[in-house]
Amino acid sequence: MRETITVGTAAVSVAELVAVARDGAAVELGDDALAAIERAREVVERLADADTPAYGISTGFGALATRHIAPEMRTQLQRSLVRSHAAGSGPEVEDEVVRGLMLLRLSTLATGHTGVRPATARLLAGLLSNRITPIVHEYGSLGCSGDLAPLAHCALALLGEGEVRDADGRRQPAAEALAAAGLEPVELAAKEGLALINGTDGMLAMLTLAIHDLQALLRLADVTAAMSVEAQLGTDRVFAAELQALRPHPGQAASAANLVRLLADSGVVASHRGPDCNRVQDAYSLRCSPQVHGAARDTVAHALAVAERELASAIDNPVVLPEAGRVESNGNFHGAPVGYVLDFLAIATADVASIAERRTDRFLDVARNHGLPPFLADDPGVDSGLMIAQYTQASIVSELKRLAVPASVDSIPSSAMQEDHVSMGWSAGRKLRRAVDGLSRVLSIELLAATRALHLRAPLTPSPASAAVLALLDTVDAGRPGRDRHLAPEIDRVHQQVRSGAVLRAVTEAIGELS
Repeated sequence: MRETITVGTAAVSVAELVAVARDGAAVELGDDALAAIERAREVVERLADADTPAYGISTGFGALATRHIAPEMRTQLQRSLVRSHAAGSGPEVEDEVVRGLMLLRLSTLATGHTGVRPATARLLAGLLSNRITPIVHEYGSLGCSGDLAPLAHCALALLGEGEVRDADGRRQPAAEALAAAGLEPVELAAKEGLALINGTDGMLAMLTLAIHDLQALLRLADVTAAMSVEAQLGTDRVFAAELQALRPHPGQAASAANLVRLLADSGVVASHRGPDCNRVQDAYSLRCSPQVHGAARDTVAHALAVAERELASAIDNPVVLPEAGRVESNGNFHGAPVGYVLDFLAIATADVASIAERRTDRFLDVARNHGLPPFLADDPGVDSGLMIAQYTQASIVSELKRLAVPASVDSIPSSAMQEDHVSMGWSAGRKLRRAVDGLSRVLSIELLAATRALHLRAPLTPSPASAAVLALLDTVDAGRPGRDRHLAPEIDRVHQQVRSGAVLRAVTEAIGELS
C-alpha cells in the first residue's frame, strides 16, 4: 500500500518530499490547509470585486502590470498567463524533480497566502496521487519570479492542456490522463494562474533531493576512504578523536570517527602497526580525508538549514495577508538563497570527488601502492587492470570542476527590464544534479579499486566493515582480481550497489550506523 503524505500549513519535510518525488507517495490536503486556503480566497474575491486595481488579480503581469483588466477578461487573463509562460525548451526534466516541485507548490498553496480556490489545490494533489507528471523542459527558468516556465508547464496540465506522463511513464495529452484518472480540469479564476507559477519550487526540489543524496554519499565516501587507507597500508592514528578536537569542525569530527570505526579490527592495519612500521605520514588524500569530507558535511548542513527555511516559506507574488485583508507585492520569489547553496554544494561535491580520484590513483602506481601490482593488473603489460577506470574517474572529476563554476553569480535582465536581476538558481540546480551523479560514479570506481586491492592483500584480513563490502560485491561479481574483462558492466554493477544504498546497508549491518 502506497504511503500518503498529508500537506498542511506546516512545512513539508525532506523525507516527505523524497517520498512523494522519488517513491511515488500519494498526497492529500489537511483540514488546516483547506481552512487557510478558504480564508485567503475570500480576500482575493473581495479585492477582485473592488474598483481599485490589485496586482495579479485585476491587472496584467510584470512589465504589463499597469493595465487594468475588466472582470469579464480575468479568466482569460489567468489562462493566457499559464499558456504563455509554459515556454520551456529542451530535454525533459526528470519525473522526481517535477513531482518535487509540484509538491512544494502545493505546500505553498496550503499556507493560505496565495489565494487559490480549494478545488484548484485539490486537483494538484490529485495529479500527484495519480502519478500524472507534466512534461517540463530543461530550459526556461531564470530563477526569479520563481521557476516560471517549469511551474507553468505543471499549471497547464491542470487546465487539461499540454502533455504529461502517466503512472506507467506513457506520454500523452493531459486531458486524456486526467479523464482516465477521473479528474476534471480546472478553469482558473482571479489570481490562480499567478499563484501556480510564482515560486522557487523547482530549484528547491533539486536542492532537497541533492541534500538527501549527498548525506548518503558522504557516508559512503568515508567507507571508500577507509578501504583505501586500509588497502594502501596507511595508518589510522591520524583519525584519533583527540587530534580532531584540536580543530573542532563538527563534520570533520564525524568523518574521522567513522574512519576509526570502519578500520577497527583490521588485520591489514594491524600488520604494520608495530614499532618497525616506517609509515610516519600518509599522503594528503589519505590523511586529510576527514578534513575534506568534513568540510563537505558542514556545507551540506548549511544547505539543509537554508532548505528547511525555504520549505517553511510561502513564496508567491503578490502574497495574500488574510489577517490584514490585503494583497501585497514582494520579492520573496527571488532565488538567491537557494541558488547560492546549490552552487556551494557543487563546489563541495567536486572536491570530494577530487580527493577520491587521488586515492584511487595511488592504488595503480607501483611506486606508491606498497607492493601491489601495477594498475592492480593480473599480468601487467598483458593486462591493463584498472588503468582506464581511473581515466573515467578523471574525466568525471574534470567535468565536476566545470560544474562547480557558480551559476548564481550570473544575471540577465528580462521582462522589459522589470525583472532586471535574476538568480539563475534553476541552472545551479540542474548542474548540481549532474555533479551528484558524477560523485556517485567516482566513489564507485574507488570502491572497485579498494575491493580488488584488499583481495590482493590476502591472507591479511580486512576490517569487518570492509569484509562486508567485499562480500556484497562478490554477489554481483565485482571487485575480484584476475585477467582483464569487460570493465564497464562491472563498474555499473558497483554503481548500482552504491545508488541503491546496498553498500551502506552492508556496512551498517556489520558495524552499526555511521555518523
